[in-house]
Amino acid sequence: MAKVEDCPGFETFGADVKAAREAKRLARKTLAEMVGIEWRYLANIENQGAIPSLPVMIQLIKVCGLPVERYFNPEIMREESELL
Repeated sequence: MAKVEDCPGFETFGADVKAAREAKRLARKTLAEMVGIEWRYLANIENQGAIPSLPVMIQLIKVCGLPVERYFNPEIMREESELL
């Protein structure tokens, strides 16, 4: 399993997943079941900076409604934020 330090653009992925899950008022176990993973694995993603496999990442992005560009094209997101 990759660590966030090895994946530029994913520095906030775990925190973003956690914030989206909480905003949707989903228990960690519920979101994990929706994505098809163990809740402990989700806890590692949210709290330890673990980077999930691509299929799990895609499911988390879809279910949580996260902006895919933030993670796969971080330069565009930085440029947009600098313009604001």
